Amino acid sequence: MEVKLPPPPPLKTDPAQDKTGAVGVAVARLEDLVNWGRSYSIWPLLFGLACCAIEQISAGMSRFDIARFGSEVFRASPRQADLLIVSGRVSNKMVPVIKRLYDQMSEPKWVIAMGDCASCGGPFNNYAIIQGVDKILPVDVYVPGCPPRPEALFYALRMLQEKIKAQEKLGNREE
Repeated sequence: MEVKLPPPPPLKTDPAQDKTGAVGVAVARLEDLVNWGRSYSIWPLLFGLACCAIEQISAGMSRFDIARFGSEVFRASPRQADLLIVSGRVSNKMVPVIKRLYDQMSEPKWVIAMGDCASCGGPFNNYAIIQGVDKILPVDVYVPGCPPRPEALFYALRMLQEKIKAQEKLGNREE
């Protein structure tokens, strides 16, 4: 939901008043400030399942530079991460592991399904592969492609940032 604030009152244009050094006052809602900070400091979990993870890793390298989006710190511990990028196919054997990692992540937490396999199973339509990670976790953004390029992951990060900024409540996200 987009937050609309009333326009600020017109400023006085006295040039002598601009040079007094007085500190101005800015007013904003706490939710807007916290969500703005959260959107530009997403900490992804260092986690990959298959070939899409290679593209995820290359997104962190200097050629693509994921640091431009405030997500350069891939955390090795789920307790320090707030973004799970599921990149690759999810087998039935990996489901308890992924659920455990997601449960150990700090709140609020988000999930990106990267690639066709994570989004809908991809070409693996059999009993061993989960047909989309949204069967076991709430997914915020889907990234299509086999494998998607790092630019697609950056676009997904931008979409996630916009979603975080539009959240109404602090704390746990609505599912």
